[in-house]
Amino acid sequence: MANPRLKDKYLQEIVPGLKNKFGYKSIMQVPKLTKVVINKGIGAAVADKKLVDVGVEELTTISGQKAVPTISKKAISNFKLRENMPIGAKVTLRGDKMYEFLDRLTTVALPRVRDFKGISDKGFDGRGNYTLGVKEQIIFPEISIDKVTRISGMDITFVTTAQTDEESLELLKALGMPFANQKK
Repeated sequence: MANPRLKDKYLQEIVPGLKNKFGYKSIMQVPKLTKVVINKGIGAAVADKKLVDVGVEELTTISGQKAVPTISKKAISNFKLRENMPIGAKVTLRGDKMYEFLDRLTTVALPRVRDFKGISDKGFDGRGNYTLGVKEQIIFPEISIDKVTRISGMDITFVTTAQTDEESLELLKALGMPFANQKK
């Protein structure tokens, strides 16, 4: 089976480009994407357990890999939340599935966002990882709008081997992430 388009682009164009830009001595120093984690918190799941199953099913459809329910770590009485209750769903993508998801996200899903002007470059954590919040799951073409009962968002975290936010920003830009306010 052939490599995903984005993986080939990374190996042939992005690695040499970043190596020259940051002056790395070895291509092993060039930052790379290690995993993509899609996380969906379902607050209303406290009252209705079926919502977690719907969330897991949606994330499985979007990512092409089985999602798992997340459970609460501690009880919070004000939210009627007990320990070990299912309150969300998540899926971790690595390898070819990660590149295919990123390709679909940047070329198909993000352009479908209403009034899209690019994504914010403020989602970096200081260690080279980037988190993007998506407000509606219906931007993904895999989700049928007719079957959706409630609009919900999700967080997509891109974990890289970059040491700084600047290196990570350059890597994600090279991979096709449409950042809004470009620095420089």
